[in-house]
Amino acid sequence: MQKKPMVKQQETLDGRYLSMSTAATTRHVKAGLYDEDFYAWAMKTAGLLRQRRFAEIDIAHLAEELEDMGKRERRALESYLRNVTLHLLKWRYQPEKRGASWRQSIRNGRIEIQKLLRDSPSLSGEVSQMLADEYSAARADAIDETELSDKTFPNHCPFTMEQVLDEKFWPDNGN
Repeated sequence: MQKKPMVKQQETLDGRYLSMSTAATTRHVKAGLYDEDFYAWAMKTAGLLRQRRFAEIDIAHLAEELEDMGKRERRALESYLRNVTLHLLKWRYQPEKRGASWRQSIRNGRIEIQKLLRDSPSLSGEVSQMLADEYSAARADAIDETELSDKTFPNHCPFTMEQVLDEKFWPDNGN
């Protein structure tokens, strides 16, 4: 005699009830809200975590989102490093155009870098490599924005990580 699959009512993440017959169907229901309304999925998932209802959580999407959060922090740090470096290059090599806007870009970028490193200290050990990696893009932007020759700007970053992060460091032309 062949057994029939057990069918039960399953509450979906948005409060509806569906007949469930397999684990695969359960996974599909969990993922459905993720595809339909990300915000609702995130809030429901946070609630399920707080209630320790782990079996109901869309684990695959949750893991993916956590990884993406880490990547966003890293990309934000890289972006701020590139922008601060760009403005330090302009500050050094185009002193006649120095102004409040460049000063604010450098200062605000440094503040944001410090906040990111405070919130994600594990990224601190990667800053030097990120700076080296982002320098070519900062240099290219400096060439475009200043319209100075590419020979004006060194091929490797002329600033140390400590200088880029130091609120008291302001490069003078030739320093």
